[in-house]
Amino acid sequence: MKTPVLATLLLLACTPIALRAADTKTAEKSAAVMRHPLRGVITSVMAEQSAFMVKHEEIPGVMRAMTMLFKVDAAALKAFKAGDAITGLMSRQGRDWVLENVKPATAAMK
Repeated sequence: MKTPVLATLLLLACTPIALRAADTKTAEKSAAVMRHPLRGVITSVMAEQSAFMVKHEEIPGVMRAMTMLFKVDAAALKAFKAGDAITGLMSRQGRDWVLENVKPATAAMK
C-alpha cells in the first residue's frame, strides 16, 4: 500500500519542475524563430486579416515558389498595394506565416 502513495507523492513533487522545464523550452523556441529572405509580388491585400497574399520566389532549402498568405504589420498594410514587388523576412510564428521588414523590391521580379 505504501508504494503507490510514495509514487504519487514523488510524481506530485516533480510535476512543477517538469512544467517549468517545458515553459523554458517553449520560450527558447519562440526566441529562435527562423527568418528567411523572401522576394515576391503582392497579389492581394487582405486588410481585415492584416495580411498580404504574395506570389514569392523559391526560398532555397526552405520552400518552393508559390503563392501564400503572410501576416504583416499595419505599416506594411498602408504602404503597399496589389501588384507591388516586395522583399521581406519570412517566418513561421505559431500557426501563422509572417512577413517582416517589408520593403519595395529594387530589381524586377520573375
